[in-house]
Amino acid sequence: MSDEANLDAYLKRINYAGSIAPTLETLEMVHRLHPAVIPFENLNPLMELPVRLQLSDLEQKLLIERRGGYCLEHNLLFKAELEAMDFKVTPLAAAVLWGRDEGYEPVDNHMALLVDVGGVPYLADVGFGGQVMAAPLRLRADVEQTAGGERYRLLGGHPKWRLETEIAGQWKPMYEFTVTERTLDDYIAMNDITMALFRDDLVAARVDGGKRFALRNSRLRTHENGGTETRELATLPELRDALTNVFGIQLPDSERLDPALQKALRPGAND
Repeated sequence: MSDEANLDAYLKRINYAGSIAPTLETLEMVHRLHPAVIPFENLNPLMELPVRLQLSDLEQKLLIERRGGYCLEHNLLFKAELEAMDFKVTPLAAAVLWGRDEGYEPVDNHMALLVDVGGVPYLADVGFGGQVMAAPLRLRADVEQTAGGERYRLLGGHPKWRLETEIAGQWKPMYEFTVTERTLDDYIAMNDITMALFRDDLVAARVDGGKRFALRNSRLRTHENGGTETRELATLPELRDALTNVFGIQLPDSERLDPALQKALRPGAND
């Protein structure tokens, strides 16, 4: 991307005032703060509005308008801001396995990043929705790693890697990827498909310390200490309140918003 990142606006948005030297400590700090402040959300596709991937558009939406976005928006923004801090970043494509049935034929529909820190590669990803990592993972096979109190592992690497996370004592696949560098044009092509996937159901997610908040249509879940609290949102004001106060989204002033949110309240939306 040719645009120059507005690093000051980004650091202010994620409430970070520490060192921006390209060290592992810096990477870990911004990787933790980003998904705690900037939520995963799909309001634009739900409102049948475009999702634009140029850096100026991403910064306007996620930083200035205080919105969120999905994986391509989060990780393209994160890439640009890391590069402004002099990190060497390789953009990757991944095939999501999370929630897929056995026999599913994976296709590249997710973005992740490979970040070089002093010659050591780390997998960084601030855009994986409800199971987003709270820290980067060293790109090393068959070693269990902890991020934000949760356990992850990477398998394979010859040439395909597989990322898994431990949930209730069982390892669950998140996605698979190679370290082949991708271009903005690759993500623009991927974006056409991604927008279509997010047009029908309201989705929002945020991780803050030991808590994960996940909204799918009118069902709000809070995961903490191995337990889950579920709340059903029955009205439009309840939806708007959750998006604002749980996920920190500054709701767009658009006549399209309320009709789009009504999709989340339709009968059978949570089936």
